[in-house]
Amino acid sequence: MKKRITSQSAKAKARRLQSWVAKQIAKVTGFPCGKDKPVEPRPMGQSGPDVRLEGQVLKVFPFTVECKWQETWSIPAWIRQVKKNQMEGTDWLLFCKKSRKRPVVVMDAERFFNLFLKK
Repeated sequence: MKKRITSQSAKAKARRLQSWVAKQIAKVTGFPCGKDKPVEPRPMGQSGPDVRLEGQVLKVFPFTVECKWQETWSIPAWIRQVKKNQMEGTDWLLFCKKSRKRPVVVMDAERFFNLFLKK
């Protein structure tokens, strides 16, 4: 029988993914990451995007971010969630991860190809 993960462990995994994503966004944008910084992983239990981005960051990285670290994926439900939290003037990004696997990104396909057309 498979051992169930505790709620506390699940939240710790979610926090780690949010923190990792926030640090990666800070690295590519050049803005600082952390509490009360322009890039900040949202504290657990708060509503809204999983990574809080201030206005100047959104000009460089115009995305609303949702992070999910789960063993069973519910992509359609997660897309609905990130779209519900989507900030005006941004596109949505969904970061998904399973244990012992690298994170992947899900985004709108047309937006993905439009990124290349702007170059």
